[in-house]
Amino acid sequence: MTHRLPRLIAPLAALALALTACTAGAGTAPAPTATGGSTAAGGPSTDKITLGLVAEPASLDFTKTDGAAIPQALLVNVYEGLVKLDQDGKIVPALAASWKVSDDHKTYTFELTDKAKFSNGAAFTADDAVFSINRVKTDWTTSLKAAMDVVTEAKAISPTQLQVTLSAPSNDWLYRMTTHIGAMFSKTGVEDLANKPVGTGPYTFTSWNRGDSITLTRNDGYWGTKPYYQAVVLKYFKDATALNNALLTGTINVVTTVQAPEALGQFTSNAKYQVIEGTTNGEVLLSFNNAQEIFKDKKVRQAVRYGIDHKALMDTCWAGKGTLIGSFVPPTDPWYEDLTGVTPFDKAKATALLAEAGKTGTTLRLRVPTLPYATSCGQVVKAQLEAVGFKVTLDSLEFPAAWLTTVFKGGDFDMSIVAHVEPRDLKGVFGNPEYYTHYGTADIQALLKAADEGSADDQVTNLKKAARLIAEDAAGDVLFLLPNLMVADKGITGLPKNGIAVAFDLSKLAKG
Repeated sequence: MTHRLPRLIAPLAALALALTACTAGAGTAPAPTATGGSTAAGGPSTDKITLGLVAEPASLDFTKTDGAAIPQALLVNVYEGLVKLDQDGKIVPALAASWKVSDDHKTYTFELTDKAKFSNGAAFTADDAVFSINRVKTDWTTSLKAAMDVVTEAKAISPTQLQVTLSAPSNDWLYRMTTHIGAMFSKTGVEDLANKPVGTGPYTFTSWNRGDSITLTRNDGYWGTKPYYQAVVLKYFKDATALNNALLTGTINVVTTVQAPEALGQFTSNAKYQVIEGTTNGEVLLSFNNAQEIFKDKKVRQAVRYGIDHKALMDTCWAGKGTLIGSFVPPTDPWYEDLTGVTPFDKAKATALLAEAGKTGTTLRLRVPTLPYATSCGQVVKAQLEAVGFKVTLDSLEFPAAWLTTVFKGGDFDMSIVAHVEPRDLKGVFGNPEYYTHYGTADIQALLKAADEGSADDQVTNLKKAARLIAEDAAGDVLFLLPNLMVADKGITGLPKNGIAVAFDLSKLAKG
């Protein structure tokens, strides 16, 4: 059964419809228009561009280390997958020129390019795809590896044809293949992924000056369209003022994520710069450690949610930039519902619930990463919860290393604040009791399973039910949805308006 992927009328709102059509048999995408050796419009050039970011990777190996900073830098740039998301959020071909889905929705047949080579010189073939898919199940240690559990077999039919069989229909699997679990690795290039990534992408890894920057260099042997910039420097800042000053002084060319929204005026009033404002799927979550005895009491969890004035919080700690959504589903997903009314701010109700639980005066440990939004919002959360009867100790942990070790892996916290920027991650965050939130009831898991294995309508219906149940059970509290706020030198093109994928596609950047 073969059809083309539907053209999106409203790309963001219809993203899952494109995915569902593909997984439901509408399984062939058009081949890329780029051919081996082609170049981006106007060039390639000898120019360099420097981007300012805030979250430096802990390592370069996303098969062993969680977090979004590694795939943000390396996915689609150094590593490619069979498919990827374009800047409108549509699933498009990458190393797979096209694909078909069987009538039972369980077998995918991919037609692969025969032009791609890894940066170590090895040709990319279906054997590498089989190796990469199987390696997620056998060698990966991160929390995202579970998305590959549905695969029962991956086999090479020929050097350019791959067949993947699933144990059950999955509306989610092909979408997950656009994330870093879908990255293709060389069988001869996985010896030192933490320091020497080897991929087929338009850029190659050059150097990492830890604590400062990562440099990527254009892969002039790239099989597809060569990017405009010869070199891209990803420069990391821990201080929002330093990040802004770096743009003002010409040290960097792009602020990829504005960390001081209240300071935007200095750029909007200056003709030298362009400001891009859109949305993301980055839910800023006040996470609860549901394995802790205090959070096993639903009244306590609800007291926290009723005790947070989300509008005042967003206005105070993020200059009112962002969206209040009340659930762990962003508006760009078809199963979004505004659930801000489930537990609206009610100071008296929060105080009463806490008293009913016999927990007035209980101390909660709020441990946040040293990221500007987390430290700023942490102060507001502390003040608001103390106003309803909690005591809150607030401390900041260096990000990523200390936060990952202490909170994410060690579970030594009661609450934390972190933006979950991986797309469509409700299942991973609230459907897995082993995840750091330690939540995933039988009812939630049943709804998530039905959503994945059912029809397109079933997916929307069941994910809406799951999101509402998670909100009503107060499993955590989404403070707000991060905006996509970027500032760049005038004339730079290819910057995404909406940050809806974990990867930052550097190959699209050019000078207008």
